[in-house]
Amino acid sequence: MQTPNAPQAQRIGVPREIFPGEKRVATVPDVVEKLAKLGFTVAIETGAGEAANFDDDSYRAAGAQVLPDADALWAASDIVLKVRPPTPEEVARLRPGSILIGFVWPAQHPELMQQLSQRGATVLAIDSLPRTLSRAQKMDALTSTAGVSGYRAVIEAANAFGRYFNGQITAAGKVPPAKVFIAGAGVAGLAAIGTAANLGAIVRANDTRAEVADQVKSLGGEFVKVDYEEDGSGGGGYARVMSEGFQAAQRQMYAQQAREADIIITTALIPGKPAPKLITAEMVRSMKPGSVIVDMAAEQGGNCELTVPGEAVVRHGVTIIGYTDLPSRLAKQSSTLYATNLLRLVEELCKAKDGVAVVNMEDDAIRGLTVVKDGAITWPAPPLAAPPAPAPKAAAAPVAEKKSAHGPGAPMSAKTLTIVFAVLAVLFWAIGAYAPEAFLGHFTVFVLACFIGYMVVWNVTPALHTPLMSVTNAISSIIAIGALVQIAPPEAGLNGRPDGLITWLAFAALVLTAVNMFGGFAVTRRMLAMFRK
Repeated sequence: MQTPNAPQAQRIGVPREIFPGEKRVATVPDVVEKLAKLGFTVAIETGAGEAANFDDDSYRAAGAQVLPDADALWAASDIVLKVRPPTPEEVARLRPGSILIGFVWPAQHPELMQQLSQRGATVLAIDSLPRTLSRAQKMDALTSTAGVSGYRAVIEAANAFGRYFNGQITAAGKVPPAKVFIAGAGVAGLAAIGTAANLGAIVRANDTRAEVADQVKSLGGEFVKVDYEEDGSGGGGYARVMSEGFQAAQRQMYAQQAREADIIITTALIPGKPAPKLITAEMVRSMKPGSVIVDMAAEQGGNCELTVPGEAVVRHGVTIIGYTDLPSRLAKQSSTLYATNLLRLVEELCKAKDGVAVVNMEDDAIRGLTVVKDGAITWPAPPLAAPPAPAPKAAAAPVAEKKSAHGPGAPMSAKTLTIVFAVLAVLFWAIGAYAPEAFLGHFTVFVLACFIGYMVVWNVTPALHTPLMSVTNAISSIIAIGALVQIAPPEAGLNGRPDGLITWLAFAALVLTAVNMFGGFAVTRRMLAMFRK
């Protein structure tokens, strides 16, 4: 039972998205249960999740209250979770003092910011999250949405393309693999690279940030570098506007890729600015008939000059896809990821798990998200404090003095080497002159075995010692056979039983090789198990 002074649990409301073509919903039934465990009550507008394949009954089963219309939903909600920025009609329904969480894009919607401010509400723009904070990654809806968009862009390209992505050799002829060029290797671009490479295409990619080259290669793509030295890294993991010299070199590279590629996917965006024009009409004309361009920046004007936002058009025999609803084309998946991001944000707002959200402006992540606080516009947030400078490295140890020519680590002198070879020659002569003839044969084999063992084992890189186990098992089996021959009884067909010393030596050799063989096979089996699914 709540005490009289205890704050009353707040209600989270999820309206149906009214933006044309938007199929996503801000929360899903699985997340409703987790929000209830934080102390909140959850209400959802009827039909809000139908386009994403979440019906009203699934929300009721999760504990949510289904309200009949938008007016009832907005009037009853202390916290509203949305996907798209609110329309003027939705802003008018927002209760003063309530909290709105969703995509807002304050830089692109100054009028919307003024309308929200006039309502006296608190607005958290999920797109303003400081992405450089490691603990903010769980709330990063931009990354989740971009990953879905990058995947879907490749699927749309495959649908419009007239061939296989992977190369095939069939009885009817040879099919070459598709050549895919991806402009921009951010989250969406990397998702597109991985998807296209998994489908078997030859993938090339470019980005102004040189540090993403390794990520491109790790996903199976080839990084195409612009022949111009300039770093394009911007704040918060984004790219920045490049110089005229770099842009000229980049256009030249894009022109060459347009002539060679079958599919081009563009993802280049700069926060707060229109999408840069990367693919000109002349480049489109140079592409092969039947080629495809997927412009993922269409909603911000597009990276291609001939893109029509929201439509797929054919220009000069090239299909140019400018869909602005790529995440909605995977509505169930993108809704689930987005709902999880918002859940993590609500957890940060309600650390007491008492059903009351507290907007802590001292928290760097929450401060960055908060664009309107109780009617006052707080965007943009002040820059984050720079991380402390790393501690200076300890002074390098002085270089050790050069070893003396006669020290223990010095190479052997020519005189000493001559003496050693002379002693060894005399020793071998004595063995050859006085040792039995049978011993010489065994001794020769022994010396050769030592030499081969040194070359096979000691000269191998340590990283290959585990795979080498299989080879040493084969060598050990030969040694085991030799030991068995030495200790075999006379009736086995040998000429006499060897003396006791040889028998015991052969027995010891048999034991040691058995240990090596079984141990080697055990290690090899464990190593191979690491690569099995």
